[in-house]
Amino acid sequence: MALLVLGLVLGVATVVALMAITNAMQLDIANKMDEYGANILIVPRSSALSLSYGGVTVAAATYDVGDLRLADLESIRTIENARNVSVVAPKLLGAVSLGGRPVLVAGVRFSEELRLKQWWHVEQGMAPGAPDEALAGRRLAQTLALAPGMVVDVNGHAFRVAGVLAENGSQDDDILFVDLAAAQSAMAKPDAVSLVEVSALCSECPVEDMVAQIAAVLPQAQVTAMRQAVMLRMNTVGQLSRFTVALSVVVVLIGGLVVLMTMLGAVAERRQEIGLFRALGFRQRHVMQVILGEVAIVSVVGGILGWLTGMGAAVFLAPRVAQVNTAVPWDPLLAAVAIACAVIVGLAAGLYPAAHAARLDPTIALRSL
Repeated sequence: MALLVLGLVLGVATVVALMAITNAMQLDIANKMDEYGANILIVPRSSALSLSYGGVTVAAATYDVGDLRLADLESIRTIENARNVSVVAPKLLGAVSLGGRPVLVAGVRFSEELRLKQWWHVEQGMAPGAPDEALAGRRLAQTLALAPGMVVDVNGHAFRVAGVLAENGSQDDDILFVDLAAAQSAMAKPDAVSLVEVSALCSECPVEDMVAQIAAVLPQAQVTAMRQAVMLRMNTVGQLSRFTVALSVVVVLIGGLVVLMTMLGAVAERRQEIGLFRALGFRQRHVMQVILGEVAIVSVVGGILGWLTGMGAAVFLAPRVAQVNTAVPWDPLLAAVAIACAVIVGLAAGLYPAAHAARLDPTIALRSL
């Protein structure tokens, strides 16, 4: 019985630890991926063709895209799943002439933009810290020979280049980023916004629900989910789940074999006891009930101890081995599933030994007394 309990504890603890660590990894990966870039795009319900940024099309001559207002963004924080909104990054786009070349200027809130685009790396200088400072994309800086400390004129407003971004292979390399309020003043578009990128923490809710909620409070805008970012997160989490399930099935099968072999050994050692039971009038079903009853009790004990051991191992190993920053959740459902699986596996593996014990010939068993 001690060996049986130990086998169940090891099997259940392994499965519980795997499931708990995987759940923590899923939450950690989902949170990191949700925070790593936008997954919801908000644009006005208008559309000229020609030049574009981030999926929003704008007029070639004026970049006049919109009737979105900065005040409208406050309503995003009022939706049902507002707690899942991580970053709201508005942008105002405008075409200006710098050094005789047409250049796309993007007015942004640098605090939100730097949180949204954590892959940004300021290669030269530093991130802007004042309203009159700008951040230049790598290709733009090379084309116009811009360097930190230089001053550029945007429609009569002077901006000092605070830093130059490292090349990241996106449209950001060709853009001059300035403060949103300063851009609105320079382009004579007070309170105007061309588009809004939203980073939503969607590990607890489908992104489609948040899209519908934002569309309801912003009827003048077109709200879409960036499917590529959402699907990448879902595929990554799904792969982790499938791997854990496959590994857990293998561990459960091994645990079932341990129970089977242990119970067969126990039945062989208790032949005299079983023969005595039969001689005293125990029927075959009574013998099976005794054996399976013992297995059930041992399985419950093994399941409880295995769950506690597995959770303890998960809490200890998750931050050290898996490098998971999210706390391992103590899920009562996982405890119930672990105990139920231990009982089911124990009874299933003990069924054949119990039937074998019930079929023992009492006369043969009693001869060994």
